[in-house]
Amino acid sequence: MGDTFIRHIELLGYEKRFFPSQHYVYMFLVKWNDLSEKVVYRRFTEIYEFHKALKEMFPIESGDINIENRIIPHLPAPKWFDGQRSTENRQGTLAEYCYTLVNLPHKISRCLHVVNFFKVRHDDMNPVTDSQIKKPEVFFLPKDSKKNPTDITGPIVLQTYRAIADYEKSSTSEMAVKAGDMVDVVEKSENGWWFCQLKNKRGWVPAAYLEPMDGPDESEEPEPNYAGEAYVVQKSYTAVEEDELTLKEGDTIEVIHKLLDGWWVIRKDETTGYYPSMYLRKAGEVNTSVKSELRNRSAPPRRSTIRNVKSIHKQSRKQISQETYRRNSKKYIQNQRKVRENSQNKVNVIIEKNEPDDNKPKAQPAVPPRPSKDLILNRCTESTWRKIL
Repeated sequence: MGDTFIRHIELLGYEKRFFPSQHYVYMFLVKWNDLSEKVVYRRFTEIYEFHKALKEMFPIESGDINIENRIIPHLPAPKWFDGQRSTENRQGTLAEYCYTLVNLPHKISRCLHVVNFFKVRHDDMNPVTDSQIKKPEVFFLPKDSKKNPTDITGPIVLQTYRAIADYEKSSTSEMAVKAGDMVDVVEKSENGWWFCQLKNKRGWVPAAYLEPMDGPDESEEPEPNYAGEAYVVQKSYTAVEEDELTLKEGDTIEVIHKLLDGWWVIRKDETTGYYPSMYLRKAGEVNTSVKSELRNRSAPPRRSTIRNVKSIHKQSRKQISQETYRRNSKKYIQNQRKVRENSQNKVNVIIEKNEPDDNKPKAQPAVPPRPSKDLILNRCTESTWRKIL
């Protein structure tokens, strides 16, 4: 028998799962050359990592050398916070991507990277569930959408951003832009460097130099989370601006606001400030070669440090002052302390109420008065009263 390869990949729909936390997975029916058919489940972040590795394996076919030679299809980067709407809207793009992938030259479509990614895993046969959590909700792709992949969606539309100031590149992997340039964002990295294309040019551009077309604020930027997420500092940084923090490698901090320009607001004890996200690693997460490579890059510039900004929007971006971050963060910490103290007091009260009587000190009996001499002579034996004579 020859090598194993995939004949066809069909997107069936997606599942909304609630264990270990709410997330979405896509369902694919994979048809193999031995006529077997298997259903596999993949998160979009997994698919995107697979896609990036595939491009690195075939740089010519991915257009890295000459954009005109690209045959590997585009795939938009994951959103910061994928919801059900984005998961549903992405189905057409994924269906077309799989259709194009299988029909690429055999050196790509039948390579081990593709075959291994779509092989059945243990989790595909036995998905992780919890009887106390809601069962997964299944959303199938409409049957009409499966007839012809070309009818599902048109060409992949990349997000267009506008440069607010001139940026001169400092390395060959970056791309220079002029104020007013309209660039298409291919990939948004949480480190603040976005991979963009402008006509026949492609490269990394600081997110701080780009603004969305429909308004000054980023629709994908989350709200502050004063509960905080535990992160570990992977690279030391000395503060340059007053609202930044100086930290050493190995320090443990809490991230309370993830901003798209790659400068996150963090909390160290009760102090808050900005720190480059590319120098942080989520606590408990294993370091990867990709993250090691990112740490070797310099931190992107901050929006507040860009001069000669020329925005097309009348209103400026909404900015939260550092004092607001500190006040709300301190208020959250104090509330948490009160909750812990109240719960501890309740525990102590319960222990006192339930304490057994055996552990409580018992009252001592009163000492009887000493009998008089006459009483001893009249009532005691001879041996006793002889002792008092």
